[in-house]
Amino acid sequence: MTKYSGLALGTKYWKPGDDYLNIIIDTIRKSIKNNDFVVVSEKALAIAEGNYIDESSVNASLTAKVISRFWMRIVWGHILGTLCHFGKRLVQRLKEYPIDEGSQHKQAVLQQTGFWQALMWGSEGGIDGSNLPYAYVCLPLERPYKMAEKISQKILKVLNKRSIVIIVDTDKTYTFRNFHFTPHPKPMRGIQSFGGWITYLIGRAFRLKKKSTPLAVSGGSIHVEKALKIANIADRIRGTGSGATVWDMATRFKVKNTEISWKMLESLNHKPIVLIRERK
Repeated sequence: MTKYSGLALGTKYWKPGDDYLNIIIDTIRKSIKNNDFVVVSEKALAIAEGNYIDESSVNASLTAKVISRFWMRIVWGHILGTLCHFGKRLVQRLKEYPIDEGSQHKQAVLQQTGFWQALMWGSEGGIDGSNLPYAYVCLPLERPYKMAEKISQKILKVLNKRSIVIIVDTDKTYTFRNFHFTPHPKPMRGIQSFGGWITYLIGRAFRLKKKSTPLAVSGGSIHVEKALKIANIADRIRGTGSGATVWDMATRFKVKNTEISWKMLESLNHKPIVLIRERK
């Protein structure tokens, strides 16, 4: 049976414009061996690429306001949250969903990913505000496969190490028998993306097996089940950074959701890279 060992590698907080390729090389230089899996967080890459928007300048539509006031507070807070087996703290937060900032967020989601994704309670269409300051939210990577290829080629060229690079997101992929599906809009080949919030509801309500979602693989060919397993191991080793949700992040710093600064985030330990190694 194949077993795995993993090492989460700390780096500085990746800010827009940072040279993520050289950061990755410098971080893994002393630890990587041939055929290691290099698992990289999509969120860190998206921030470094400047792939985010500022929701504070968004004008909320009536649809966004209705979603925030009725759908989030009533439907998620009183019905869907229970069906999804949410904890009491998350359910209470949904019942108190912020109307103004929440409406701006839902409007941004409507513009970026559409109505059905906007009905999710969080990480709608891969849009996420955790580990970001102010009213900024990350958008999903447009070309994760191309980015994974750039990383694997750089590792081979500079460090002369063969590696398999996997870009992952903490949004979950659910499994029923040998069928894998996720609400994330751009998973790796072999994982089906459809349904938005309905997919999430099915996975959570029926307590299906869930793992973090691999978005792209480069440097070698691996089966989707193996990619899911490695992504999940990396997620457990890495931890949640500043918090699993924007609410957790704000609670940690004891400020409002939109009052978190770059400096606050830079003060934390960040582990966007995990090395995974097979052990026969």
